[in-house]
Amino acid sequence: MYTLLGPDGPYRSATPGTLGGTRRGRRYGRLDCPSALRALARGDTYAAGRVFFADEAAAIACGYRPCARCLPQAYAAWKAGG
Repeated sequence: MYTLLGPDGPYRSATPGTLGGTRRGRRYGRLDCPSALRALARGDTYAAGRVFFADEAAAIACGYRPCARCLPQAYAAWKAGG
C-alpha cells in the first residue's frame, strides 16, 4: 500500500503515485526530477516532507505548484497565472 495526498488529506492506495512533492515548498514534480533526487542524496530534511500524488490534478487541488526544473511548461503556465 502507498500513502498519497489528496484534497481531503492522505489516503492509502494500492497504486503508487505518479508525482512527488515537498510540503516545505509546496511543489510537485516527476519522480525522477533532478532537483528532488539531489535533495534526497544530500540527506537533508527533504525526505521527511516528501508527499506523493496520484496525478497532477490531485497535486493542484492540494495547493501545490509545478516544479520549474522538471515541469518547465506547467511551471510557466502556473507563473503566468493560468
